Amino acid sequence: MERDFGRSTGFALALSTPGGIAVAALFALGYLDGMAAIVAVTAMLALSALMAIASMLALAGARAAIDGLGPDAAPGEAAAPGYRSHRLSLAARAMWPAVLRLRRSWREHAAQAKAQLATAEAVIAAVPDPLIMIDRQRRIVRSNAAAAEFIGPGPQPRDLAAALRNPVLLAAADAVLRGEPVRSVEFALSGPIERVLRAHFAWIGEPALDGAAAILTLHDVTALKRSEQMRADFIANAGHELKTPLAALIGFIETLLGPARDDIAARERFLGIMREQAQRMARLVDDLLSLSRIELNEHVAPTDRVALAPVIDEVARGLELRAAERGIRIVRALPADLPEVQGDRDELAQIFQNLLDNAVKYGRPHSAIEVSGGTGSEMATHLVRVAVADQGEGIPSEQLPRLTERFYRVDTARSRELGGTGLGLAIVKHILNRHRGRLDIRSTVGQGSTFTVWLRAAGAPGAVIEP
Repeated sequence: MERDFGRSTGFALALSTPGGIAVAALFALGYLDGMAAIVAVTAMLALSALMAIASMLALAGARAAIDGLGPDAAPGEAAAPGYRSHRLSLAARAMWPAVLRLRRSWREHAAQAKAQLATAEAVIAAVPDPLIMIDRQRRIVRSNAAAAEFIGPGPQPRDLAAALRNPVLLAAADAVLRGEPVRSVEFALSGPIERVLRAHFAWIGEPALDGAAAILTLHDVTALKRSEQMRADFIANAGHELKTPLAALIGFIETLLGPARDDIAARERFLGIMREQAQRMARLVDDLLSLSRIELNEHVAPTDRVALAPVIDEVARGLELRAAERGIRIVRALPADLPEVQGDRDELAQIFQNLLDNAVKYGRPHSAIEVSGGTGSEMATHLVRVAVADQGEGIPSEQLPRLTERFYRVDTARSRELGGTGLGLAIVKHILNRHRGRLDIRSTVGQGSTFTVWLRAAGAPGAVIEP
């Protein structure tokens, strides 16, 4: 109000100044006497004051009317002419429709900007990968929920180095903040389980309202790196497993073609060894093909109903002769009311073939192998379990997590001597993955091992069985 009064006073003085100069000139030239000059000046000042007051009131009314169109005003007030509630000049009234159009345009732009901001916030929050925004000082100014796992719930803004202490990552951030458009790096995040992350920095250009100048996205590539390593290990191990019997075969063939050509006894012995090595390669190729076939269909769960007792009886009968050679008995203690399971009969037979075959190989001579079964607890009656327990030497606890890795053997020499390929439990694991089941392994050194297979009962919900 005081500012409006000052402006109005200045306006009045500006209007009265030319008249005052004219009166003074007329008085100086003698056209006006003193009294007439005083009356003229007083009249001009009074008229200017009235004009100033009217101008001040008009400005105040216009200001009040425009303030009523602010962002806090209700949307319906936009259509109400301001001159109905405020004293506006004729000029202000003429401009009022333009003011309303400007106000409507401003509201539309504000609503559009608000919607865009809400959409951007929703997109940032919905991104499944960690997303972090940093300013020119390399401080974190915004992040989504997925990033909290890596940077923690600390206050913002804060230096990126306080959340992710990795020289490679920080050097990439500095390079982008210096003007480089994009930069991608990989780095390892230490912890109880080391994780490998791929970081991608992108320069935003013009800083955002919160000061964000670059975007950092993190992608967890730990599984990919492990898969690549496992693939490389698999190729190396498969090559080694095939190379050993091939070298033996080549050596014996060269011997039979050379010094032992006419040695009947040596020929018979060498041919026996060659047959064993060829059978070993055949078993390895069969297991590799079987594993490849299972992995190909691992994402498709089987839907047939299978009774486990006949499958296990068939497998056990096929191994009884080999077990009898070592004085081992296979004791089947499955309940008569064991529910049917959802699965593929041939693949389930392969599971128990591998488990019972291992029990016969590694069990103590003149011992027993017990095959028992049942259902889950009262809270998990939709699960069926079958356990194969041997009385062998047992397995150290630190080696149990690696038993289902390809080509992993607790005793490499003994496994090869007994004809093992190192793929039996890996095949079991992948078959159970396809059946959405799991394998539990418990072992006590000096007493034996128990391998428990968990499967879904026929008609049970199709969820993966969690450990």
